Amino acid sequence: MRAYQIAKEKYAALGVDTEKAMEALKKISISIHCWQGDDVSGFENPDGDLTGGIQTTGNYPGKARTPDELRADIEKMLTYIPGKHRISIHASYAETGSDKVDRDKLEKKHFQNWIDWAKEQGLGLDYNHTLFSHPLSADGFTLSHIDENIRKFWIDHCIVGREIADYIGEQLQDKVMNNLWIPDGFKDIPVDRYTPRRLLKDSLDKIFAKETKWNIDSVESKVFGIGSESCVIGSHEFYMGYAVKNQKYITLDTGHFHPTEVVSNKITGIIDFVPGILLHVSRPVRWDSDHIVILDDELMTLSAEIARNNFFDKICIGLDFFDASVNRIAAWTIGTRNTLKALLIGLLEPTEILKDYEHKFDYTSRLAILEELKSMPWADVWNEYCERADVPVGLSWLKDVKKYEREILLNRN
Repeated sequence: MRAYQIAKEKYAALGVDTEKAMEALKKISISIHCWQGDDVSGFENPDGDLTGGIQTTGNYPGKARTPDELRADIEKMLTYIPGKHRISIHASYAETGSDKVDRDKLEKKHFQNWIDWAKEQGLGLDYNHTLFSHPLSADGFTLSHIDENIRKFWIDHCIVGREIADYIGEQLQDKVMNNLWIPDGFKDIPVDRYTPRRLLKDSLDKIFAKETKWNIDSVESKVFGIGSESCVIGSHEFYMGYAVKNQKYITLDTGHFHPTEVVSNKITGIIDFVPGILLHVSRPVRWDSDHIVILDDELMTLSAEIARNNFFDKICIGLDFFDASVNRIAAWTIGTRNTLKALLIGLLEPTEILKDYEHKFDYTSRLAILEELKSMPWADVWNEYCERADVPVGLSWLKDVKKYEREILLNRN
C-alpha cells in the first residue's frame, strides 16, 4: 500500500490520476482465445493435423482433451486475471456428441454448453468461423475456391456460423464479435490473382446478406502464410476496401503483416472509415508464429495508441497465440496480464500535456517526459489494481499453476 501511495504521488506530479486509470482499465474486457488451451485442436478431430498455415510447436503435458477440461482450465486461468473478460471460441469447438456433423451443418445446440457455461461464469463469448484443417480446405482455397461446390460449402459454413453467433448473443444479451479469416492463397507466383478475389467478394456478399442483431462482423487479412507465401487472396488491401465499402469491422492481427510493419501505426489510419477494429494481439517472431504476448515496445505502443485517443468504444482487443512448449495456463496468464499491463501504462500517460507540447512543436519537453515515464512506478499501480481485484500480485500465481499442473494436468497424459 505504501508503494502505491508513493506511485500515486509521483504520477500526480505529472498530472495523472492513478485512480482514474485503474477505473478505466476495469472497464476493458479482453477477448481471451480458448485455443491456447488445446493447441487449436478443437473437438471435431482432436488428434488431426492442423492445416491452412496453422501450426503449434511443442508437446508440453496437460493439454485439454475435452470441452470440460478446456473450460476448467479457462476457469483456473481467469482466477489470475483482474477484470471481467470474454472468451473467444472457434466453430471447431462445437460439441456434437457422438454425431459426426460437418461444418456447414452446425447448429445452435452444438454450442449450448458454451452458452450455459458463459452464463454461469458471467462471461461474454466471441465466435470465429473455422476455415482450415478440413478436407475441403486441403488444396489451399475455401471462399475463393474455383470449384463452386466447395465454395458453397464454406459459404454455408459461415452463414450458419453467423446464425449461431447471433443466437449466442441473444442468449447472453451481449454483442458477439464474429471474425472471419481464410487461409486461401498460392504457394508459388500466380497468373490470375483477380478471379479468386472476385470469388471471395461474392462469397462475402452472400455470407453477410442477412442482417443479424447480435453479430459484429469482422474480416481478417494476412500478408502470407505457410503454403500461401506468394499470394494471399484475403490481403490487407482487399479486406480494408471491403470493410470500408460494406462497413464491417476489420481485424488487425499483429502477426499478419510484414515484419517491418506495425499495427500501432495503422489504427488511426483506418479507424474513422470503419465501424471499429478487432485487434488480435500476438507476437510474431520472423513470421506469424503466434508466440505468447510479452511486454514489448510494440504492445505498449499499440496500447498507448488506444488510450491516447480513447478508442475503447471502437476497438475490441482479442488475443491470438498458441504455444505448446510451456504450461498452457501460464501462457494464457502471462499474455493476458501483459496486455492489461500495457493498457494500464497507456492510461497512466499524461497524454494531454504531451499533445500540447507536440502541437507547440516543443519536442524537447515531449521527449523528456516520454523518457521519464519509462522509469515511473507503473508496476506499483498494477500491483494495487490486482490486489483490489483479489487476484495474485506479482508471480504468486505461478506456484498455484504448478500445483494445478501436478494435481490435474499431469494426470491427463
